[in-house]
Amino acid sequence: MKNIGRLADEGKLAVAGPFGKNEQGMRGLFILNVATVAEAQELANSDPAIGAGIFTVELTPWYGSAALMATPDIHKKIAKAQP
Repeated sequence: MKNIGRLADEGKLAVAGPFGKNEQGMRGLFILNVATVAEAQELANSDPAIGAGIFTVELTPWYGSAALMATPDIHKKIAKAQP
């Protein structure tokens, strides 16, 4: 979780979250704010769980709205407002 927070604080992570456990085990999705797949791979490799082989990575280029990068700031505001 620390790595997720770091990536969000650096402006590299738009959203992340789990899909839940299924027959393949625990899976999740990260949408990263990067220019290349190589940069995404580098960021993924910085995650301790990936480095330890607990999780594996499948990288796919995706293009979405620039507004998606407002999500981390909105999350911080909402999370602070929660009791």
